[in-house]
Amino acid sequence: MNINATLIIQIVVFIILWWFTARFVWPPITKALDERSRRISDGLAAADRAKADLAAAELRVQEEIKTARAGAAELRTAAERQAAVLLEQARADASRIVADARKAAEAEAALAAQRVKDQLREEVAQLAVAGATRILRREVDARVHAQLLADLKTELR
Repeated sequence: MNINATLIIQIVVFIILWWFTARFVWPPITKALDERSRRISDGLAAADRAKADLAAAELRVQEEIKTARAGAAELRTAAERQAAVLLEQARADASRIVADARKAAEAEAALAAQRVKDQLREEVAQLAVAGATRILRREVDARVHAQLLADLKTELR
């Protein structure tokens, strides 16, 4: 064979191979590459959207945290005010209870002192009558005795 004929046959085979590849092999490969490229670009777009959504969500979370902290501070302040009011009420109630107890104790002490004074007056009156009886060495009439005791009580008051 001649080198020219071999070269022409190789060119024809190459053209047939090129045509076959361009017609049957290359379209599925380009289709697969295009599909892959589309999926990658869709994935990147989704990643960008997710990143933007994440940033927005972080901003919302920061706002919610700020709002929650402000609400907690308000609640704490309100609770402290209420605790101060309750403490002041408790102190006022305790002062009132102590004052009432002091008044009751003073009244009870005054009543007890009055009872003791009355009892002492009666004892003094009885001792005076007994002393007078011993001095006079005679018995006094019961009615006169009762009248003397009543007069003595009145004078001692």
